[in-house]
Amino acid sequence: MTVLTVAIGWHGAGDGVQGLAWGLLATVFVSGIPFAYILGGVRRGRLTDHHVGVREQRRLPLLFGLASVAAGWALLAAFDAPRPLLALVAAGAVGLVVAATVSHWWKMSIHTAVAAGAVVVLVLTFGAPLLVAVPLPALAAWSRVRLRAHTVPQVVVGGTVGGLIAGVVYAALA
Repeated sequence: MTVLTVAIGWHGAGDGVQGLAWGLLATVFVSGIPFAYILGGVRRGRLTDHHVGVREQRRLPLLFGLASVAAGWALLAAFDAPRPLLALVAAGAVGLVVAATVSHWWKMSIHTAVAAGAVVVLVLTFGAPLLVAVPLPALAAWSRVRLRAHTVPQVVVGGTVGGLIAGVVYAALA
């Protein structure tokens, strides 16, 4: 997600250095702060691993991540960040809301959701040549099943939900 966020910031700003700065700022809130929270939870023994593999442990990290993403979006919006970057962060926030809701009852694959959403955003932003990335969510899904972290239905639903959210939210706001 970090590379995608920086790429969208760069592309949306139309100025290389400024766009990179926007992308890096968004990355702090979208990836950096939430991942630091998860690592802290693992170190303190509240979370079993950095993938948050136990469904019952997912709620707080997802809600903390949502708060970080929302704060980042507000900051980006206040300083007039590029519209595509705001759209990407908004799509991520919607994805987190759905993931937190579903995770209460079922362990949908967030890894596959993010991979599918990323490919959709790449294609919407950079066009048909990025369709070469379409197999990447399938590879993410395969790895999650192979590692026994998810079942096939969990990765299929994750990929479908992630792709749909990205397609609808990003396309509507970018």
